[in-house]
Amino acid sequence: KLLQQFIEDVEWGDLDYLVVDLPPGTGDAQLSLSQLIPITGSVIVTTPQEVALIDVEKAVSMFKKVEVPILGVIENMSYYICPSCGHNDEIFSRGGAKKLAETLKVKFLGEVPISSRVRYGGDIGRPIVIGAPQSEHAKIFMEAAQLVAELLDAGFERAGAVLRHQHRRHLQLRGPL
Repeated sequence: KLLQQFIEDVEWGDLDYLVVDLPPGTGDAQLSLSQLIPITGSVIVTTPQEVALIDVEKAVSMFKKVEVPILGVIENMSYYICPSCGHNDEIFSRGGAKKLAETLKVKFLGEVPISSRVRYGGDIGRPIVIGAPQSEHAKIFMEAAQLVAELLDAGFERAGAVLRHQHRRHLQLRGPL
């Protein structure tokens, strides 16, 4: 019910994209969202360790069942770079998302390192792409966002007018639509 209220009762105004961050798990949220609105595509975000990838496979399976294309996979918490000495540590392993992208035959969107600056920016409502746009972390997010935008634009060119009309009716989007 909350998801439905979020989609239907919020005055969205003009949007280029509506990005919804869904929780990991069984795929219930993915199913609910797909029943409310047509979904153009999904981006899978995962950490590199096996236990996370098992949960992600459930979400991927649900997206496939409801015929939502997987646009790509991005790996969060891929590594940690010590701000004092520059040492790189792969705390949660590394490369699980890249292997998943290869298995799914979708675009690998990149690796996001663990960063207290990213966390802090999220906590205060000032994402790193705004708070420190020239930082390496911001560049990683911007590159991933650019790849997703390109994938969406390419999909819209192939999708034709019917899909464009459906999305405009349900979400009242502008931009690449």
